[in-house]
Formats: sequence, C-alpha cells, structure tokens
Amino acid sequence: MDGHENHAHPDDPGQGHGHGRPDGSGPGGWVAPGGAPRDASADAPGSPSENAYDGPDRAPAGEGPPPEDPREAGERPVAPRDWWGGQDTGAPVPPGAGHVRRLSPRSMVVGPINQLKGLLLPIIVGLVVGGFNAWVLAATGATVVALLVGGFVTWRTTRYEVAEDRLEIRRGLVSRSRRTIPLERVRGVDVTSTLLHRLLGVAVVRIEAAAGSAGATEDGKLDAVRAAEADRLRRVLLHRRAVLTGRSPEAAAVPSGEDARTDAGEEHGGAPAAPEDDTVTHFTMPRSWYLYGALSLGYLLTPFAVLATLSGVVQQSAGELVSDYVVDWVTGSDRGFLLVSAVVFAGVLVLLMPVFAVVSYSLTHWGFTLKERDGSLVAERGLFTRRSVTLEKRRIRGYEFLDNPLERTRRTVRLRAVVTGLGDTANRAVLLPLGRREVVEEVVDRALALYRGRLDRHPRAALYRRLTRAAGPFVLVLGIALAVDMAWLAWVSGGLAVLGAVVGVDRYRSLGHGYDGERVSVRSGSLSRSQATVERSAVIGWTWTQTLFQRRSSLADLQVTVGAGAGGYTAQDASQAGSVAFAARVTPEMVRPFLAGAGPSGPGDRDREPEGRGREPEGRGREPEGRGRERG
Repeated sequence: MDGHENHAHPDDPGQGHGHGRPDGSGPGGWVAPGGAPRDASADAPGSPSENAYDGPDRAPAGEGPPPEDPREAGERPVAPRDWWGGQDTGAPVPPGAGHVRRLSPRSMVVGPINQLKGLLLPIIVGLVVGGFNAWVLAATGATVVALLVGGFVTWRTTRYEVAEDRLEIRRGLVSRSRRTIPLERVRGVDVTSTLLHRLLGVAVVRIEAAAGSAGATEDGKLDAVRAAEADRLRRVLLHRRAVLTGRSPEAAAVPSGEDARTDAGEEHGGAPAAPEDDTVTHFTMPRSWYLYGALSLGYLLTPFAVLATLSGVVQQSAGELVSDYVVDWVTGSDRGFLLVSAVVFAGVLVLLMPVFAVVSYSLTHWGFTLKERDGSLVAERGLFTRRSVTLEKRRIRGYEFLDNPLERTRRTVRLRAVVTGLGDTANRAVLLPLGRREVVEEVVDRALALYRGRLDRHPRAALYRRLTRAAGPFVLVLGIALAVDMAWLAWVSGGLAVLGAVVGVDRYRSLGHGYDGERVSVRSGSLSRSQATVERSAVIGWTWTQTLFQRRSSLADLQVTVGAGAGGYTAQDASQAGSVAFAARVTPEMVRPFLAGAGPSGPGDRDREPEGRGREPEGRGREPEGRGRERG
C-alpha cells in the first residue's frame, strides 16, 4: 500500500475529506489504520448521530448550536497520513500546494528495456556459447524477471510534487531518497524523448538547478512521465520560478485549481491541462537546410565512426573468429585483387560521406524549432530522439557564430548561446543549426540582440606570426630535402608549405575585435572559426598575455573574461597599445585606475571618477588588484 494514493482528488466522491464532514467520514471515506469503521446505519436518513451534519444552519435534534463549517471558519483541510512521505494525520495541507504525482505506468516498460540494452550483448553471447542449456536459459529468464520487478518498484516508489516554492522528488523502497529543489534555483527544464519514449507517449524531464549540493549538482530527473504532463511540468516550474524571483508580472503562481483539473483529467485518461500558451516561434527549420549537413566536417566523418563502432562490436562478440577469417582471406587472395578491392572500398566510402552526413545531420536536427515563452528560449530538435532544451533569457549573456572553411563557401554559420552556469554547452547551448548567415542574423536580432559594429583588424605583424607558425616548419623541411636531394620529400613539404600559407592568411583575415556601445565581439580561428559576442555588462575582467616574440612585435593576447560560456574569449595578436585603449573604452571604470598617469575623466565621460578610483560595475564587486594589468 502506498500512502501517496490517499491524496484525494476533488472530483472523487469516494476519497478525501468526506464532502465537508469535519471527521472525514462518509460513504467510502478513509479509515485510519487501527480505527473503527463507522456504522453505516448511523448515516441512514432519520438515524440520530452525534457526528451527523446536515449543513451550517441545521443542528441535530436535541443538540446545541450547529457545528461550524470548516470552509467558513477558514480551516485547512486535513490530509490523511502520507505513509511514504512521512506526513502525519492532521497535518495541514499547504495552500496552493500541488498534488503528489507518480510516473506514468509505462515507466515499468521503459526502465527494464533501457537496462536490457546494456545486457543484451552479454546475454546473446552467453546463450550462444552456453549452447542454450537449461541453466543459461534460467539465468536469462531470471534476469528479465528481475528487471521487470525493478521497473515495477521504481514506478511504485517514485513520487514528485510541485509545491509553492519547491519541487520534491521521492524514490526508493529499501534505500529511500527525498530531494528538494527550490524553484527559485531552477535554471532550466529539458524534455527528452527517445524513440522508445515516443512510441509509448512518455518523456524524460531533467531539471537543472543550482542549490549547492555536496555532489556539485542539483539536477532532478523524472523518467518517464506522460508527454503532455512533461510539457505542463516544464511550464509550471518555469512560471513559478519567475514568480518567486520577481521576474513575472503576475502576482500569483499557477492556480491550485489547475492542478486539480490536471489530476481529474489524468484519472479519466485525458491530457493534463496547461497554462495559457504565449509562445512566439522565432525559427522553423526549412527542408533545404538539411543539405547543409554535407558541409560539416564532423558529420562527413560519420561513415568512419560507423565502421569503428561495427568493428568494436565484432571484436567483442567474435573477435578471434573474424580475425582468423580475415587473415586467411588476405593471405589466400591475389594482391591485384586486394588492391582493386581496397581502392573501390575507399571510393565508395568517400562517395557515401556526404550521404551519411546529410542523413545523420537530419536525424539530429529534424524539425528544429526555436521558440520563446515565459521569458525563455526553447530549442527543440531530433527525429528518433526528440530533445527540448530551455534556456532562460536573463542567463544568456551573448552568442557565438561558428563555421569552418567549407561552410564559409556557402556563407553558413551555426549559432550557440553564451549562457551562465550551463553544462554540456556543445549540445544544450545550440540555438540554431547550420544555415544561411543572413537568416541566422535575423533570428538573433529578433530573439536576442545583433552586434551592429565592425571588427577592427589586427596589425600586419600578426600576419607574419601566422605565416611563420603555419608554413615555417614545412619550409624548413623543404630546405633540408633540397639539401639532401630527396625529391619526394621536397614535393610533399612544398605542398604542405603552400597549404599552410593559405591557412595562415585565412587565420589572419579572421582575426578581429570590436565594440558597438552595448556588446563586445571577438573573432578568431580558421579551420574552426568562432565569433563570440557578449554584453558589456557580462565583462568581469581583462587579461593581457605576451610571449617573448610578441613583445618584440608590440603584440599581446587580450582575453575578455566573462562569467558565462567558455569563461573568456581571446583577441589574439592584437596591438598592445590598441588593446589597452579598447578595454578602457569598453569598461573605463575597470581599466583606467590601472593606467600609468591616468587622471580624472573628462567632463564628457559618462564614467567620470576621482583619480585613482574606478566605479564598480552595477551589481558586481570591484575586480581584484592586478586584474586588467599588462602582464609580461
């Protein structure tokens, strides 16, 4: 018996608080363990009873004044004992608190299947090697039964409840756990559905929070709830978080009556109710964008990843047999035939690279949409595994444009958010897949704020450094090859030197940094180029670094330190004097106190301060001494 089942639904006449009776009695009413059931005749019409209650204006014959109606007296309803959560009989129910819920019954199927996937290969190998004898079959059956029992126990013992200011998740039969996540600490709610989840109509809800737990994580996971309930839960959590932190214009959280309607709908098999939808769609992926997967170097290598996975599976299942067969086939075949086979196989593999790239890219980003609701950006994508990531806009401090040389030939970029306190940024921070740069900039302008300034070019000395580092080693090898008269090495090193020079020039042309009055933008890289744009308010410091060769050229690497994303973005080989002036223009209150001979700001300067003191940025403490200095 699970005590959570005793929480009554408002529409259930056979449970709860007895339809207004103070003692909770009535037809089908709940009886505490050890208590005596009521005599049914006492409730019959015309039968006197000391607990009989016909309304606030009538009293039993021969008795005193009528009992006071608990609803008029303002008393809270009395909840039965929560045997699993530890709630005592008579404990008041918090006003507006949500109902205790459980996972979908289909979780009894999802959990065992997910665990069975990891045991499938060992089971098959055991059955084949063991010759399908009785002991192996019995062990396999016992394993399957144990997984099913474990799934039932997990479903039976997992409970969650959204209260006014917290989310509680309880699970466990022998070793019980009870996790409480304050709603004001919730950073995001992600909803993921694998192919199995989608077939069963359920989803996984992951709650990311920052509550300072000992394990450096406060993430909550619910696997699996109904798909409609997952969407409702996400919206309720984010809505109540916004109310608690004062970022919502509404004065109250989701009404408790909505929870009651949701429970009633689930009892009758209906979909849970959801708050009013105020979603704004910023982007829906067009079909033509799936072809851009052939421009991504990572997706082009998909065939090699598939081959590596297949070889690993073969080695684990029948490594020796396959190895012996391959060795015998190679040693017994003609060399010419082997050479032709290798060339054909390599050619087919190369031809399949763009096909595999487009297919894998489409599976990952199928139906990509970017929406905005409740002050958050929601990115949804995936065909077999559907993933929905929610990023609160106040935590998005900027964005990145990412591309490579092949993608730049079609003027395409990828968009990733610069977010505070976000893990797995490679997957969770994706705001747009690879697409036309003009379209991506339009989406950024609508959803966030587009950088409208220009990027300052770096000195010519930065070009010489890139050419030296990219082509210099190959030029050295070329000279040695010519000296020792090694023609083949000279040709190879010469080709690599030319290719390195092209890459060096492209790396120099990609360098740049700028400031448009509100946002700072830094760009660098060639084979993997990134242009990061962050808000001025997100800048918390500057770091200058110089090597021995940079000093001789009056160059320096300027890192813009921010409390989001990668933590810092570097303008490589910038002019030393120009980088100092740039930092002083962006955050004068932070840099000018450390400049030699810096006097008070001019009358037209917005950040005028007495000499030797810099105004602290709004909402932040003053930077430690030494931050912003030029370092040798």
